[in-house]
Amino acid sequence: MISNAGQLSELKLRAFVVDDSEHMRGLLARLLQRMNIRCEPYQDGSKSLAAVEAEKPDFILTDYSMEPMDGISFLRALRRLANDRIRTTPVIMITGHTERDKITAARDAGVNEILVKPITQGGLQSRIEEVILRPRLWVDTPRYCGPCRRRRNDQNYVGPERRKK
Repeated sequence: MISNAGQLSELKLRAFVVDDSEHMRGLLARLLQRMNIRCEPYQDGSKSLAAVEAEKPDFILTDYSMEPMDGISFLRALRRLANDRIRTTPVIMITGHTERDKITAARDAGVNEILVKPITQGGLQSRIEEVILRPRLWVDTPRYCGPCRRRRNDQNYVGPERRKK
């Protein structure tokens, strides 16, 4: 098992699992349970949006393709909520779609991480570690709300678009 498993376990995390597939909800719940992460399953994005403000999960796992509300619509709605604590909840999108336009759409909607199917415990754990132990800077502008889309801060870059931080 990955070395940070104990560190995640000690945090007593709680996750929402949003997927219209009962099989995937069960699989993800079992994998999370092995990491000592409690989860609340939801089969519908709109129902989980209604519960997210009251429950305040530490992170959310959502499927890309769902009915009636898909993962992109769910993510956009979450990122538009007024409550900063809820709007900035880390989201890991689970998908079988690896096409560039689908991944770009998820990134542009404000996803924190993407996990491509088939799901493994190690893959899930590494994405959770990224969003919980190494969160990226948050960007909130009129056109985008989500984690910084740049994964690295190149200290050697000196061009005109260099970030201040």
